[in-house]
Amino acid sequence: MEGLLFLFGLFLALGLFFLTASVLKLPTMGAAKAMLGTVKQERKAAKTLETYFMILAVRLSGFIRMDAYKRSRMQNVLKASGMNMTPEVYQAYALVKSGAVLLGAIPCMFLFPLLVPVVVVLALLLYFKENQKADETLKAKREEIEGDLPRMVATMEQELKASRNVIGMLERFKGNAGPALTGELDILLADMRSSNYEAALTRFEARLNSPMLSDVVRGLIGVLRGDDSTVYFQMLAHDFKQIELQRLKAQAQKIPPKIRVFSFVMLVCFLLTYLAIICYVALESLGGMF
Repeated sequence: MEGLLFLFGLFLALGLFFLTASVLKLPTMGAAKAMLGTVKQERKAAKTLETYFMILAVRLSGFIRMDAYKRSRMQNVLKASGMNMTPEVYQAYALVKSGAVLLGAIPCMFLFPLLVPVVVVLALLLYFKENQKADETLKAKREEIEGDLPRMVATMEQELKASRNVIGMLERFKGNAGPALTGELDILLADMRSSNYEAALTRFEARLNSPMLSDVVRGLIGVLRGDDSTVYFQMLAHDFKQIELQRLKAQAQKIPPKIRVFSFVMLVCFLLTYLAIICYVALESLGGMF
């Protein structure tokens, strides 16, 4: 009986959804997937469930209100992280996705009442995770770019001895940069060619909000103003090299415990090998004496 009630509720919900979609004139699945593909920069096919979530998020975004500061900050974060959506749609998408999980509490109330708190907690965790997804994406992108900055500064230190063409230096380094920095350099170079050089570098710095990148941009602005920035980039290359070494040490300290166990086992095997050789030689010597 409970199974029949669950199926009845499921089909009733599907029927109401299709009727509502027809009345509200929601876009078709193909159009929604194409829209979701423009939102995401990854070359992954949009899933059907994500497509429905995005359709509902676009409809719900009209009812979401934000203050000017929060909206401006979130818009900058979304733009820098490569998520082409408005802050209202981003907030609505997190609400819709967590709300879909929260709906699972309704059948649990009739079938397994003890699972209702678990579903509510999962919905809250999913909401906070989706709400912080843009910040986490931007943080990962910033770390990837900062990993390329030591090589970039070292290259500019050498090139400043023969040339002061900032655009030329950036174009030559772009071929050896990582994917994240290459995309940002493409935007920077296009911006520099179409506007003021210093303003373009300032916007480049503001997009990522990285202290290391701010030091590099400060040096490049000094080069554009005619300053002798060779010594500045030499000192910056030295500082960045130290930061890179610290970062590598931090990564080395994150070795999983399993690898450490295998290293200990290898050490024990080497010690047993040497001990066996020593015992064999000792026994041979004792046999020769008797």
